[in-house]
Amino acid sequence: MPRIGINAPFRELLTLHDDAAHRVTASFGGRIVKTTGDGIFATFDGPRRAIRASAALRQDFRRIGLEVRIGIHTGEVERRGGDVSGVAVHIAARVMAAAGEGEVLVSRTVRDLIVGSEIELEERGAHQLKGIAGESLLYAVVET
Repeated sequence: MPRIGINAPFRELLTLHDDAAHRVTASFGGRIVKTTGDGIFATFDGPRRAIRASAALRQDFRRIGLEVRIGIHTGEVERRGGDVSGVAVHIAARVMAAAGEGEVLVSRTVRDLIVGSEIELEERGAHQLKGIAGESLLYAVVET
């Protein structure tokens, strides 16, 4: 994959972004629900696949000169046509908003579900997520 610098045409960069997002998401059994310009919203059949896809996507995006912010949460969702909605979707968006550049953050719910896996996490402390009552513990996926 060619390396694109900061001065590359925006449209070309978005095409590389979207191609990588679709390829990586599909390779981990996920489904892109929607794109938001330079962002994506995808679903997976389990949190480990979502984390693995996110780590792979972070690496792919770095090769084209992009840093990502990724938030992962799991919970009940409502399917409405091709779209997905519900409180779990909002929590995932808020977790992503709390992530720093190049960071993959997961909620405590995700952490609890992957206990005993090979995935290593670092606690990032309690955060007040916009529109979510109480504080939420967040964890960063450690790069390997």
